[in-house]
Amino acid sequence: MMWLMRRFFELIIVIFGVLLMTFLLIHLVPGDPVEVMLGESASAADRVALRAELGLDRSLLHQFGTYLHKLAQGDFGQSIHSKMPVSTLLQLRYPATLKLALWSLLIGLCVGIPLGVYAALRAGRWQDLVVTIVSVRLSAMPAFWLGPMLMLLFAVWLGWLPVSGMGSGNAIILPAMTLGLGLSAILTRMTRTSLLEVLQDDFIRTARAKGLSERVVVLRHALRAALLPIITIVGLQMGSLLAGTVITETIFSWDGIGRLLVESIEKRDYPVTQACVLVVALSYVLVNLCTDLLYRLADPRVRG
Repeated sequence: MMWLMRRFFELIIVIFGVLLMTFLLIHLVPGDPVEVMLGESASAADRVALRAELGLDRSLLHQFGTYLHKLAQGDFGQSIHSKMPVSTLLQLRYPATLKLALWSLLIGLCVGIPLGVYAALRAGRWQDLVVTIVSVRLSAMPAFWLGPMLMLLFAVWLGWLPVSGMGSGNAIILPAMTLGLGLSAILTRMTRTSLLEVLQDDFIRTARAKGLSERVVVLRHALRAALLPIITIVGLQMGSLLAGTVITETIFSWDGIGRLLVESIEKRDYPVTQACVLVVALSYVLVNLCTDLLYRLADPRVRG
């Protein structure tokens, strides 16, 4: 219980730091939301009136205090550009990002862990070399390159999948593959390395000496003992998927939090930008907290 309370206290500190740094950085970025909304031809009186209406004529300290006060009441504010409540925008966009992240994670797990086990069981052979080369190449491919390549292959040349957007049910396949293949490469290498270390332990030799089949030894004993580093990677990558879908969502016109963040930065929409960063940070730290809890379930030594 004390551990959980300490973790929540650390979570609050991290979130406050994210809020403070985000607030300061977006106000230091060149550009004025008033000029973006009114244009360069607007009169000085109109600019002053709009700045006062938006509260941008007050000091940064006063603006930050007002923002924290509203946030404590569950009020994310109102979009400067669209005049919609920021909470409504988040409710419309976050499910799309969460769906994309979960599908990407599923692809990464279904591809990465079996390949890692396969490579570990054939360590030193040509199959292991092929899997290692493919995983290294995939991990080196950035999303802004892999995404267009998949788009050209499956959408333009073969015509199997839509190029972008969210109009059809299979539109999620290409962006999920873009993120999931990169994750699978990391999981393949980590699973292989971790499993190779566990297969040399004494309890594995004991299990084999008892006459257990190799399938039972690997899947029930060795793979379970090798889960801790895999859980670490999955937890970190899930947080990264929720936080790092900006490029992928932009490439495939996927209306999620990442694309909303890019649009709000371009329009200097301060409330939306702050809310997007806050949601991403919350998602990241909550995933890390769940990872720690899974650690304690997977290995009793961690609980001690």
